[in-house]
Amino acid sequence: MNRVALITGGARGIGKSIALALAADGWSIALCYRTSADAAEETSAELRALGAQVFTTQADVANPSECERLVRETLTTLGRLDALFNCAGPYHRRAILEETHAGWHEMFDNNLHPVFYLAQLVAPILKEAGWGRIVNFSMANADRMVAQPFVTAHYIAKSGILILTRTLAKVLGPDGITVNAISPGFIDSGSAPLEELENMTRHIPAGYIGELDDVVGAVRYLVSEEARYINGANLQISGGWGL
Repeated sequence: MNRVALITGGARGIGKSIALALAADGWSIALCYRTSADAAEETSAELRALGAQVFTTQADVANPSECERLVRETLTTLGRLDALFNCAGPYHRRAILEETHAGWHEMFDNNLHPVFYLAQLVAPILKEAGWGRIVNFSMANADRMVAQPFVTAHYIAKSGILILTRTLAKVLGPDGITVNAISPGFIDSGSAPLEELENMTRHIPAGYIGELDDVVGAVRYLVSEEARYINGANLQISGGWGL
């Protein structure tokens, strides 16, 4: 069966790696990006080279109407939708008492809210099919609810994703749909300088920075039939960081 995955933030980093892995496994890919047009074009070419059907579009998933268009055009172009991967999730570092109102709202608008918008849109599609996978991306340590003076809004939004994941899992589980979270720690995804990442290794019990393949392996498992009984879980991929 040719399944279809919708991936937000799929032009670069973790989202791109997921797209390439699923394409290699025979999936068709709907790729969504917000600003990375050149990267999205490059990723689309790589996916097509793997023989995958690809639909690529720019969409601001912080906007509910853009989410509606994204899902509608995915169905029109690829004919079906089987899995949703909420990988988009920008962040900024700013001391909490220096945070702006706009910056505060930006973290929720671009991290937490799109997960709700898109899950609400794809749920009826997956329910009708009687099968589906939703994978949301949080962050390692988000379940501990510890103080985060410099990434406060981002951290709260990522913690909210875990609550939303569990809620969706409970609601959609009876329909053959699993909803799980992946919470990466320090992963060499190209979004941070390698030197900065390597400075964190002393805090990671495993002693090294994670690779994109570490995340891809978890995703492949969660979308498989072997993981059909895993629902509402939060899989930390951090080498033990944050324990």
